[in-house]
Amino acid sequence: MFLTFIGATGTVTGSKTLVEAGGGRFLLDCGLFQGPRDIRAHNWEPFPVPPGDLASTILSHAHLDHCGYLPALERAGFTGPVYCSPNTAELVPIILRDSARLQEEDTAFARKKGFSRHAQPRPLYGAADAERAIALLAPVEFGADFHPAAGVTAHLDPGGHILGSSITTITDDATGRCVVFSGDLGRGNHPLLRPPAPPSSANAIVVESTYGDREHEDVEQQIDAMAAAITRTLKRGGSVVIPAFAVDRTEVLLKALRSLQDQQRIPVAPIHVDSPMALAGLHVYRQAIADADPEINSATVAEGADAIWLPNVHEATTPEQSMALDRGGARIIVSASGMGSGGRVTHHLKALLPDRDNTVLLVGYQAVGTPGRMLADGAHEIKIHGQYVAVRAEVVQIEAFSVHADASELIDWLRSSRTKPTQVFVNHGEPEASHALANRIRQEWDVAVIVPQAGERIYV
Repeated sequence: MFLTFIGATGTVTGSKTLVEAGGGRFLLDCGLFQGPRDIRAHNWEPFPVPPGDLASTILSHAHLDHCGYLPALERAGFTGPVYCSPNTAELVPIILRDSARLQEEDTAFARKKGFSRHAQPRPLYGAADAERAIALLAPVEFGADFHPAAGVTAHLDPGGHILGSSITTITDDATGRCVVFSGDLGRGNHPLLRPPAPPSSANAIVVESTYGDREHEDVEQQIDAMAAAITRTLKRGGSVVIPAFAVDRTEVLLKALRSLQDQQRIPVAPIHVDSPMALAGLHVYRQAIADADPEINSATVAEGADAIWLPNVHEATTPEQSMALDRGGARIIVSASGMGSGGRVTHHLKALLPDRDNTVLLVGYQAVGTPGRMLADGAHEIKIHGQYVAVRAEVVQIEAFSVHADASELIDWLRSSRTKPTQVFVNHGEPEASHALANRIRQEWDVAVIVPQAGERIYV
């Protein structure tokens, strides 16, 4: 079995790993590169192997950096099945349709305003490409065996990161050699989901390292800081803008806001969910809670679907409703994307950042080069839609809502394997995070640990 690390090496986006085993080749994740221009440029490069030669693709979950390249892969010739959990199969169409729509809208906007470097800017893919990719989805239940290539058996286990997220185990039938991919690994205290399953016994484990060099801060202290930031902003008549990943982060935020409101720790004010994708994902989550889906934790099932809903939530479904929010006023705006790198939230940031009454609340990981990271690092101006915008609004970073395991949680998950692998591969992290986690694994577990380079092909 060979692994070639095509994406998520030295970065937290563009997850793609080529697996060669049994009688063929297939892909583990098919994500979009996001962030600075030099990283996004990888999306336009020719795929390193002919896409038509791939037997299949397996998706660990529905976030764009893990599934968002599928339409481009399909357009380049891929026709195989795309295996994933049933809930991932519910969420991926929402993500891909929204991604295609945003790319088409952003391209038209850039063409109209003339801020693209290209005379005739074009999207990476469009709506028709997304629909053809969606038609390839092949849901499989957790624990059920499937065959991503001839002579290869795989199964999925719950990853606890977002609804449908999976840990993938792949076994070469002829040799018995086995590799486990963590995907994006969740935490034991996810507000809605059950904890991730332990890894199967394997020769090698591929583990993410988004937070490989740090520990999450105390959740209650972070929630207190969030409540204080929201309260002081609303009291001065300002808007709280929360860039949030449309899938899972929006649901977790609504649950927290409901709790803070019920406890009278924040004022009651209009809460606007301004993302068609987030609203569609919210329906999937509410249905999963109502159905007592096995991924949902027992406490949330007991609360019911209203655990992630409030009477003062308003849905911004049209562009006109979204634009009206930019007039300011005491309100909370939850809008995608989570790093401020695209979608409707960019328009809110452009309109509301120059006003000192407003606050931008950063509630998730902010990759290098994204507007969210620039704000977190104290930028005085950021460039949006080709022009610089003054940052006068208050910026507050809260990491209580991270659904990525931190360094200790990653180590604990690795140690929960019944047998020690001979190799551990650390990917999906910025260089400092990946190497810090690799060093800690070596010291605490005494196994061979590799931080793969982009394009590196390794025998497992």
